[in-house]
Amino acid sequence: MRPMDIERRSMEIIESELTVALAPEIAPIVKRVIHATADFSFAQSLFFSPGAAAFMRGLLCRGATVVTDTNMALAGINKPALSRAGARAVCFMADGDVAAEAAARGVTRAQVSMERALALPGPKLLVCGNAPTFLFPLIEAGAQPDTAVIGVPVGFVNVVEAKERLVATGIPCIASMGRRGGSNVAAAIVNALLYGIDGVRA
Repeated sequence: MRPMDIERRSMEIIESELTVALAPEIAPIVKRVIHATADFSFAQSLFFSPGAAAFMRGLLCRGATVVTDTNMALAGINKPALSRAGARAVCFMADGDVAAEAAARGVTRAQVSMERALALPGPKLLVCGNAPTFLFPLIEAGAQPDTAVIGVPVGFVNVVEAKERLVATGIPCIASMGRRGGSNVAAAIVNALLYGIDGVRA
């Protein structure tokens, strides 16, 4: 089978086994996360702030910079689709100056990366799939103009709390409540947003 045929068949299976009714604006995103994880629990655990998906697509169409907290999430984003949308993606986590600053201040590289992200001009889509400390500077700063967040870190330390705090801020976001998440989930959400833009997926 060709890759697109496999994906099409996978989506048919997901639709046939899905037991949760999903609103049309979020259904393609939830299904793509399930496709990436084979975990149907995301149908219940994914949180969408009101209008988040449409707002994020609008940011992408206005040339947003997508900033990820891991190079794994960055690698999973469909670059041709991103380019067709007119957006770009970066990750600061492996930058030497980020590591040096984090060590000097006694904080995580993820925290410094978010600080760098917030200083970027223009629309921003901030994508967290692994490190909850990536979210902390934004949570402390509160809502920012032309900025939205995908907050799906995975793990046990500060993960649940970070997501709950993110949701409470009112910042436009998509979050996976609880411990589940990951860089693959983060990339799947970005790709689903991109594929919902006309002409982006060839």
